[in-house]
Amino acid sequence: MQFTPEQERTLLNLARAVIVAALRGNLGYAPATEDPAFLQPAGCFVSLHQAGSHRLRGCVGRLEARSSLIAAVRDTALSVLDDPRFTDDPITLPELPSLEIDISILSPLRIASGPLDFDLLHDGIYLAAGERTGCFLPQVARETGWTREQLLDRLCMEKLGLPASTWRGPQAKLQVFSTCILGPEPFLPKHLLP
Repeated sequence: MQFTPEQERTLLNLARAVIVAALRGNLGYAPATEDPAFLQPAGCFVSLHQAGSHRLRGCVGRLEARSSLIAAVRDTALSVLDDPRFTDDPITLPELPSLEIDISILSPLRIASGPLDFDLLHDGIYLAAGERTGCFLPQVARETGWTREQLLDRLCMEKLGLPASTWRGPQAKLQVFSTCILGPEPFLPKHLLP
């Protein structure tokens, strides 16, 4: 997927507006759009990081393209505030100026021919082992420098809650996807800072 700079700005601003509205107690924010690119089904993730340190503050998304891109961005932007990893340290309105935001728009999932059959720096990975599933966006490998094996080990432990070697077993099924990343950008442009 390719987007014009104006479309990218629209999607990032939508995510920002949903987050700000939710933190102010308004959960009914619904933008109107007639852009056909936004009406196509897509999966996406919205991520928030501390500017400078890049410490994660929230990353939530959906892999499946069950709704339009505009709805997926709206819903995941709202959900990022409820990332269960940060229940004890939720994002607050005064914190927003110190954050960066990005949106990862996902291609459809495709089955990998083997557990190591993915482009380490460009593919996201989605692993299913029995009833447990988990994924890493492509940014994880780029940011950590992990090998394919290390990435799969960590995925099993951190996201599936299973032993590191689970991905090597016959029940493990790997799918891959690519992303179009919008951002990262400061959450609030300087002229809008409180």
